[in-house]
Amino acid sequence: MSDVSQAIPQTDTAPAAPRSAAQTTYVVATYHIETSLDPRQAAEILAGEQSTGTFVRVARESDDVRARFAAKVDDVEELPLTGSSPLPGTVGDPAARRRARITLRFPLDNFGPSLPNLQAAVAGNLFEMKELAAIKLVDLDLPTAFAERYPGPAFGVAGTRRSMSRADGAMIGTIVKPSIGLSPDELAQFVEELVSAGIDFIKDDELQGNGPTAPLAERVRAVVPVLERHADRTGVKPMYAFNITDDIGRLEANHDLVVDAGGTCVMACVNMVGLSGVEFLRRHSAVPIHGHRAMFGAVSRSEQLGFSFRAWQKLARLSGVDHLHTNGISNKFYESDAEVLDSITAVREPLLGQTPTLPVLSSGQWAGLAHATYAATGTDDVLVLSGGGIHGHPDGSAAGVASMRAAWASAVRGESVEEALAASPAFRRALETFGPPRA
Repeated sequence: MSDVSQAIPQTDTAPAAPRSAAQTTYVVATYHIETSLDPRQAAEILAGEQSTGTFVRVARESDDVRARFAAKVDDVEELPLTGSSPLPGTVGDPAARRRARITLRFPLDNFGPSLPNLQAAVAGNLFEMKELAAIKLVDLDLPTAFAERYPGPAFGVAGTRRSMSRADGAMIGTIVKPSIGLSPDELAQFVEELVSAGIDFIKDDELQGNGPTAPLAERVRAVVPVLERHADRTGVKPMYAFNITDDIGRLEANHDLVVDAGGTCVMACVNMVGLSGVEFLRRHSAVPIHGHRAMFGAVSRSEQLGFSFRAWQKLARLSGVDHLHTNGISNKFYESDAEVLDSITAVREPLLGQTPTLPVLSSGQWAGLAHATYAATGTDDVLVLSGGGIHGHPDGSAAGVASMRAAWASAVRGESVEEALAASPAFRRALETFGPPRA
């Protein structure tokens, strides 16, 4: 293995770093930019455009106004060019492009502790500026006023563990597969098999909304009794995250439908309902909010444009998600292992003293990744979602759950992959479908 060998030192209980006086009254935003201008000049143009300035100095843009409200350039550090083409509409000589990491300081008085208005400042028109051949927001440092306005997660890691009766060890979960197409009765049978196998968590796929063939109300009526019968037998009620993503005006009713029936988790696609939708749901929710990051690639995949996960996850956590998808190593999507591990680190870092959000590992996960993931992250405070890795097991979904549980428990005990394989027939059989485990 190469880029999973770097351990993640952060823990949910690590103390927050001391904050300077400037950080209590400013938002500090860090960007990677490319420009044919001098990078500091480009940074100054960006700071002006996103605060008091426009393309020309106007009469009422007084020195006093600029002193109080203009964004300031804190730092400019040149970086190597990446070799990518400039964004459409860029002005200047492409051959003269330079790349830099720039840090801007925005007065909190410009927008107050408001996530929508914060975004307008740090990620508004700047993506359209023709002086910039590339611009990506890579980090945000937020003052404590945001924590006073936004309570953040209500349940987080500890509350989720309590709800699903999983006091320690990796939380093992799955996604309903096929993503869509199962009738409510078929879904109930599927859930029965999984809870009998000892699953901790099941979630609707983000593609499963409130359509006419399997509406939310019918899914709830079919699934919750299965969970409650299992709880009556065992004393453990696995968590099922019903996808309640919808228009903001319907989130409350969808949430109440789940909770009134005895459900213990709701799922919202953060980018679909927006940060304000998540915040609205958080203030009403009586159960953990599973935050799905669907459509995140649209704002992050390009290194030239958009948000890094590190910046975006701070906004999602402040808005109130208890769980947040980070992707997993050896995934089926575009992110490298190093990017995934940084995302897991970011979600586990303290944020303004708020309840820690639970990282959700997904995409191509199976038992053979447990040892490598644990070695790289050093934590089992994760929810590992395995779709095909469970349902594609040659002996069925129950064996898939058993393989995941055995592999993660072995990794946490400090055993080798070979020891885990020797002890678990389900893990050994998984190799016949998924190939050799990550070392």
